[in-house]
Amino acid sequence: MVSSKAATPEAYLAELPPERAALISHVRDLVNAHLPPGYVERMNWGMIGWEIPLERYPDTYNGQPLAYAGLAAQKNHCALYLNCVYASEARTARLREAWAAEGRKLDMGKSCIRFKKRDDLAEEVLARTIASVPVDAFIAEYEASRR
Repeated sequence: MVSSKAATPEAYLAELPPERAALISHVRDLVNAHLPPGYVERMNWGMIGWEIPLERYPDTYNGQPLAYAGLAAQKNHCALYLNCVYASEARTARLREAWAAEGRKLDMGKSCIRFKKRDDLAEEVLARTIASVPVDAFIAEYEASRR
């Protein structure tokens, strides 16, 4: 599944084969457990996403909520998109270093961490990374990038 038309995260999970649903559900729970206050979980862009609602910050370049993270089951892997990492070279370097220190191989694009099973993930590193950027700091980083 590359993109879903599901209206809720629960409906998205229901579309997945049981093993993939269990993996995506586990990572979803991890994100929700460490998400700073102010972000909301919604379906957007065909995947589960965590974003800053437009009611809180409407001044985006595309009129869409600011996406903090996303989670999707792709054709050959699962992907956790961390815009909070993409927005900061220092945060990217910290994630890469911490991941290596955990002894795990990181399969990462600019913001996308690809994985096929739980053992692929450095969960403590993900938890710290997700928890690391309060809403106001993410908005400030976004505004600085638009100048």
